[in-house]
Amino acid sequence: MSAEARIIELKLELPKAPKPAGTYLPVVVIGELCYVSGHGPLKSDDTMFTGRVGQDLTEEQGIAAARQVGLAILATLQKQLGSLDRVVRVVKVLGMVNSTADFKNHPKVINGFSDLMVDIWGENGRAARSAVGMGSLPGNIAVEIEAIFQVH
Repeated sequence: MSAEARIIELKLELPKAPKPAGTYLPVVVIGELCYVSGHGPLKSDDTMFTGRVGQDLTEEQGIAAARQVGLAILATLQKQLGSLDRVVRVVKVLGMVNSTADFKNHPKVINGFSDLMVDIWGENGRAARSAVGMGSLPGNIAVEIEAIFQVH
């Protein structure tokens, strides 16, 4: 099943692709690799999940924020590539969690993103990955994720 068909089947609502908040491109494609800049948890109403996991947000809310980042990245890819069906696989993910110093489940939070990618691309959605905690993120967003995709 194509990625575009899978989005419909899963009844996913993609937000509007976010505009860059600085001097950078949201996506750079070199050959078969598509480098996606860091995205935050942009919701369809143009607001973000904000707060620190372990203080303002529960672990479950952090997971939901990471999933929402996935939807924002999908929106950017769809806008830049014309179709998510051009994506062959997710190659590498860096997930950053705005969390307290004693929070220890960063990988579980970033699973919110990774599980969404697997829902869409199956095993090709499973990527090499890093999940780290941060003392702060821009605009106090809960999660920021950057990723590399293989495209055709």
